[in-house]
Amino acid sequence: MSQNVRAKKSGLSADIQKKLEAKYSQDQEAQCRAWIEEVLGEKLSNSELGMHNFQQCLRDGQILCKLLNTLNGEPLVKKINQQKMAFKQMENIEQFIKGCKIFGLKDGDIFQTADLYECQNMSQVNVALYAVSAVSIKNGWTGPSIGVKLSQKNERTFTEQQMNDGKTVIGLQYGTNKGASQAGMNIGKTRHIMD
Repeated sequence: MSQNVRAKKSGLSADIQKKLEAKYSQDQEAQCRAWIEEVLGEKLSNSELGMHNFQQCLRDGQILCKLLNTLNGEPLVKKINQQKMAFKQMENIEQFIKGCKIFGLKDGDIFQTADLYECQNMSQVNVALYAVSAVSIKNGWTGPSIGVKLSQKNERTFTEQQMNDGKTVIGLQYGTNKGASQAGMNIGKTRHIMD
């Protein structure tokens, strides 16, 4: 069971929390679980689907740190705390978040420590796991992955002749009106100016 030490939310905060929980997708969770287990070669501690069950699997941060180190090939998180103390577990999560930034994730893809540790926004945790997978492929990981592959840079070079030929082509954006005009069009009421 989660040891939530925060007071129960009320009013606007409770409404926001309900919306965050409604965004949570068990399909995404199932994909994340299977991917983590395949990459690490070990089963998660709780195999039952559900936001709170998934949170309990990841809450101490150890699995996340191992995952990031495995995907990177060399440790991004040097020391993974094994203690059960809350601040040590939150330290693991913080190390994972710092490692994600070094790994190449954008700030918008990363969650906050409380999102996971206090089960505040588990859908953002899933988003982060999908982003970790996508960036790992970009960084050279050839193992299992989830989500979409990030696009790669595709530079092209053109000869001077090709560049000049392109200047003579009229793009479809310009279109043509084939002699049409707005003469005689009346949209709405006409204005009458009185002296």
